[in-house]
Amino acid sequence: MNVSMQTTLNAPADEVWKTVGDFNGLPRFVAAATKSRMEGEGVGALRTLTLPDGAEIVERQESRDDDAMTLSYSIVSGPLPVKNYRSTVKVTSLSPTQCEVSWSSTFEAAGVPEEEARSAIEGIYAMGFEGLHKLFDN
Repeated sequence: MNVSMQTTLNAPADEVWKTVGDFNGLPRFVAAATKSRMEGEGVGALRTLTLPDGAEIVERQESRDDDAMTLSYSIVSGPLPVKNYRSTVKVTSLSPTQCEVSWSSTFEAAGVPEEEARSAIEGIYAMGFEGLHKLFDN
């Protein structure tokens, strides 16, 4: 299944990309990630995200293009009800002072109905967008 969501921010794309494109920086804008630690760097790097309940999600950076402001990653392990998860985050400039952030993924439900898996992923993206609006729309 696929999930794709977008939001528009009143900030320059390159400023937003500094946050969104920081593979170790997810806790800055996704409240469910209380901390992140990295192993390695660039494509193939692993980040371990700690959730408020202490659970951990391990994700691998699959591709990155700073010029296109695009980052793809996959989930290696964790408590989310998904498998074969691959996601892409992209920042697109709309004007010198506005950009769009799109966050999309493909995955299969794991141990739960498809709608429950979709809802979990959509909730994370919505939380991330809310965090980005708090950082940039002031």
